[in-house]
Amino acid sequence: MPIGRVKWFDQEKGFGFVTSDEGDMFLHQSALPDGVKVAPGTRLEFDVVDGRRGKQVLKARLVDGPKRNRDPKKSADMIDDVITLLEDTSAGLRQGRFPDPVFSNKVAEVLRHIADDLEG
Repeated sequence: MPIGRVKWFDQEKGFGFVTSDEGDMFLHQSALPDGVKVAPGTRLEFDVVDGRRGKQVLKARLVDGPKRNRDPKKSADMIDDVITLLEDTSAGLRQGRFPDPVFSNKVAEVLRHIADDLEG
């Protein structure tokens, strides 16, 4: 499956174009998963068919959202907070106690957010 980025998409009209190594191709709202809205820069993985008017996306899957402006200082502060959080968690584990499930889920959510931020 090729991967490309949304070049533009008109939400009202329900179509736009994706650009990839294979060139630009038509993207209709029906090719997107239900409830998904895309913006320029959104990465998609998709199947392609040759239509009457050229290449067209048949079925798309969201890879990630559009690139966003990142603040390195904010990311560093967030990582410092997580280090403290993980040190506290580690201390409990060394004493033979796992954190409660609600706390564990929060830690996992924060770690995923940091990973997403680092990947861009």
